[in-house]
Amino acid sequence: MSPSNRVVILGSSFAGLTAALKIRKHLDDRHEVVVLDPRARFTFIPSLIWMPFGRRDADDVTFPLAPLYDHKGVRFINEAATKIYVDAHTVATGSGQSIEYDKLLVATGPRLAFEKVPGLGPAAGHTQSVCNLEHAERARAGWQRFLQDPGPVVVGTAQGGSCFGASYEFLFNVQHRIRKAGLTALAPVTFITAEPFLGHFGLGGVGDSSKRVGAYLDHLGIEGIPNSVIKEVRAEEIELEGGRLLPFKYAMIVPPFTGVDAVRESEGLSNPMGFVPIDDLFRHPKHPDVYAAGVATAIAPPEPTQVPAGVPKTGQMSEVMAKVAAQNIVADITGAKHREMPIAELSAICVLDGGDNGIIFKADNVLAHGIYANEHEPSAHVMGGPQAHWAKLAFERYFLTSRKHGMVAF
Repeated sequence: MSPSNRVVILGSSFAGLTAALKIRKHLDDRHEVVVLDPRARFTFIPSLIWMPFGRRDADDVTFPLAPLYDHKGVRFINEAATKIYVDAHTVATGSGQSIEYDKLLVATGPRLAFEKVPGLGPAAGHTQSVCNLEHAERARAGWQRFLQDPGPVVVGTAQGGSCFGASYEFLFNVQHRIRKAGLTALAPVTFITAEPFLGHFGLGGVGDSSKRVGAYLDHLGIEGIPNSVIKEVRAEEIELEGGRLLPFKYAMIVPPFTGVDAVRESEGLSNPMGFVPIDDLFRHPKHPDVYAAGVATAIAPPEPTQVPAGVPKTGQMSEVMAKVAAQNIVADITGAKHREMPIAELSAICVLDGGDNGIIFKADNVLAHGIYANEHEPSAHVMGGPQAHWAKLAFERYFLTSRKHGMVAF
């Protein structure tokens, strides 16, 4: 009989929640599973693009974590980690707890680095965000002000960013809402992005995504500006590198991401940006008891771009990573077979809702080019039309219903 082990998981969004449920299912009760997260509720982040327009409220897209974890036999600590001591195998929390671990999974998600662009962000800056629940609620208040005093709208992802899907979805939805409000003549929409071309997504493109996205923006009457570098955001004005000024009455810009402070400031754990390096087991190459999944992982872009553009880690990609990491943590403890998954073999499914239309992308071996080139050829399927909107609605309902009951497809 193997000795008892404690598995500690930092974070409880897509990657952390998935891993916790999978590990708990495959380890017997002698082993403890502990989850730390400063948020008491899970948030279905893909639906936050609808909140500014009043299409969703907080209760529609969140559920409490403690009852779920209690039912599943997972110990939930409603705190954030403040430091990880990899040599001592301990995690420190803000309340002064020191939690020992045998295996650690870092699934903290990102830190939103608004400070990297002067004037960016909803707190100290002039732009909105839909990257978390609080920001989406603030973006709703901003949208109500916009409806009283409409004008130009700017949407995009700042240099160094990686969450391109969210900015595209918000772009399509904001244009849909402008059209429904009869404000098209008063509110021209501009899209700015760090991508080298529209539909690049930080992945080098997905099939004919460049053609599809470009055509969709043309259909909507939206100007898209790739290779954008934001020099500064001022009240109702964005200045791009090169001198172009973009006036706005409403702007939503996805910021660059870094790793969270607890990871970035823990010696020997992350790269300088605060992301955790991983091998094909999703394990730290120097610390075999540390794993990572989701946005917290360090994944280099497949090819250099003119403007820094990171690799996205969507909710679906994060869940795949979490399942592999969880399987290997269980294998470490039980002696079962490990599972390798090179980054190049990750698949990606992205549904870009457009309010009543949209685009669906599905790609296998999505990073199998550039520095990740191998014997596998990327393959992609792209579909446009109202089915994208229906697919997003169906996925939202399926995900929230299943996860509220602790059900994950293993």
